[in-house]
Amino acid sequence: MSTDEPEQPSAGDARASVLIDVSNAMVRLFDEQFGRRPTTARAYWSGPDALTCFLEETLTPAERNLAKLGEHQRLRDTRMLFLYATVSEFVEPVEQITGRTVRSFQSAIDTEAEGLAVETFIFYPEGKEGRSRAALADV
Repeated sequence: MSTDEPEQPSAGDARASVLIDVSNAMVRLFDEQFGRRPTTARAYWSGPDALTCFLEETLTPAERNLAKLGEHQRLRDTRMLFLYATVSEFVEPVEQITGRTVRSFQSAIDTEAEGLAVETFIFYPEGKEGRSRAALADV
């Protein structure tokens, strides 16, 4: 039996599309905020209320030089300072893409693993709402 109606995307397709959109948003943000696009970005659902994005090779040339000098802690501290100063810029696109409110934003970088960064967004559980982490950054 054939039909002329297009196939409707499944819930799995929609969830996969969200992951692609978040990955692309993180690449754009790293380019804007740090002047370097990660070579790879992959987002994954981490349970029903969290999303994690892994970004490969995020270090700028200056940051790579700091790493060569052994200044890993200084590099991590500086990167985290810049990142958390712009937390709204990271949270807002994820909220727009997912339609969920971010409760907590957590970021990490391993400067000895070529700048492998991990951005994690924890949402309020379905049916519960609270203040966006982006709004808390502006307080």
